[in-house]
Amino acid sequence: MKKVILLTFSLLLTYVSAQEAPAVSKTEFSEEALAQTITGLDGQEVTIASVLEKHKGKIVVLELWAGWCKDCLEGLPAAHELRKNNPDVDFVHFSLDKNFDLWKKNLEKFELQNGDNYWFSSGWKNVFDNYIDLNWIPRFIVISPDGKIAKYYAVTADDPEVRKAIDELLK
Repeated sequence: MKKVILLTFSLLLTYVSAQEAPAVSKTEFSEEALAQTITGLDGQEVTIASVLEKHKGKIVVLELWAGWCKDCLEGLPAAHELRKNNPDVDFVHFSLDKNFDLWKKNLEKFELQNGDNYWFSSGWKNVFDNYIDLNWIPRFIVISPDGKIAKYYAVTADDPEVRKAIDELLK
């Protein structure tokens, strides 16, 4: 019984600490993080720098997600609402799905075809995810038109700080 209690406590502690915001909120991406490659819908690898360059001059909400992620799926209505209510914002989705074909099926299944979609063929542990202190998905990052990070850490689309960052950038 003691082992069960310890295991339960350990799992709960892991869950709670996994969602803990990083101690430092970064305001820009490192060159190494931007050099990370990611796969587009056409199967071609591109750098994250080139993805963000396509959106330069626009407010961007970067969402990291996966079709296997329960919290991502439960948060989809709020994410769809955020997209619907912000037509002047570009939405970029980075998927951590297990494979390319599954990712493409999940885009359609969960109605995420709108926006700019990419998949990490390298999996969860990569330079970009390590740089942004990725410890939970979904993860939302708001990027200003000049490419700086305006909101570094949010795990829900309806986080009031996401809305506040977008509103401040729209002024």
